[in-house]
Amino acid sequence: MKKFNIALIPGDGIGPDVVNEGVKVLKAIEQLDKNISFSFTSFPWGCEYYLEHGRMMDEDGIETLKQFDAIYLGAVGYPGVPDHISLWDLLLRIRKEFDLYVNLRPITLLHEHLTPLKNKTKKDIDFLVIRENSEGEYAGAGDWLFKEKAEEVVLQTGVFSRKGTERIIRYAYEEARKQKKSLTSISKGNALNYSMVFWDEVFEEIGREFPDVETYSYLVDAASLYFVSNPERFEIVVTSNLFGDILTDIGAAITGGMGLATGANIHPDKKYPSMFEPVHGSAPDIAGQGIANPLAAIWSVSQMMDYFEEEKWGALILETMKEILHDTDKLTPDLQGTASTSELGDYFIQVLKNKYVK
Repeated sequence: MKKFNIALIPGDGIGPDVVNEGVKVLKAIEQLDKNISFSFTSFPWGCEYYLEHGRMMDEDGIETLKQFDAIYLGAVGYPGVPDHISLWDLLLRIRKEFDLYVNLRPITLLHEHLTPLKNKTKKDIDFLVIRENSEGEYAGAGDWLFKEKAEEVVLQTGVFSRKGTERIIRYAYEEARKQKKSLTSISKGNALNYSMVFWDEVFEEIGREFPDVETYSYLVDAASLYFVSNPERFEIVVTSNLFGDILTDIGAAITGGMGLATGANIHPDKKYPSMFEPVHGSAPDIAGQGIANPLAAIWSVSQMMDYFEEEKWGALILETMKEILHDTDKLTPDLQGTASTSELGDYFIQVLKNKYVK
């Protein structure tokens, strides 16, 4: 039997609401598949914890998390705690301490009524963005000089190491080869004459090892346009930390909104636990009302199952999502339904069980 030890960090706002539904899915899988077992440990870390303790997580939190196979994060952020503190002292700290340098964001249209784009189908919007997740503009390097003086200067330094750039681009090439799909690099080499020129050169350099992979390269402004006008251009995309962060929200917009946006933070060698999260934010204005859409959190469970090499469960979760999106009355208000968060979660499990074949 495969046993997986999962750390739960429900976090802030709607985080606990949606994580609860994802855990229900994991427990349903455990019930259906006697070869899989999950154990859960929940941690109260987040903004409320910060307001009480002056930090976003326990002092030994990173050491504590090392014993787990995966981390399931709900959301981070709440009024009264500056965003740069809530982000850097929990989410980004975990990413950096565990070197989770691969961020996987699927841009997949699950039902055609969800996209605001005219005449675009599920076949047109189905690609994967592989975002560098450890350095670039989010490396935290820089300085703030002469504060509150006329000479005040702020420096935010983008860090692009050869190790960091090579490994994410190589990962993307390998994924494109495995899936027999094209690979598109997105950069800004015409304006960022050091970092992005370097990125482009490394992309071309590693590409010589993968002559079977069809490649494209776009500037980020053009790519932003194509995400909306011609999403069918893309199959596998690789890009930097900042560009990936921005572009994947455009991807969420064309596939149904942030309530369906998920992300996996991966260390491919599994040296440390990887982290899975819906990326819709904490939405404190609707927290506790029972109307949050849990599907992004459930999609995160699909990504987690793929990471655990239980791809059949990852695929079955996605198939179930596609099916229930036809039943509008069973969905949450953001998807024009009337169901509560827990009602949608319960219905999801019902359909999942019906679809499961031993």
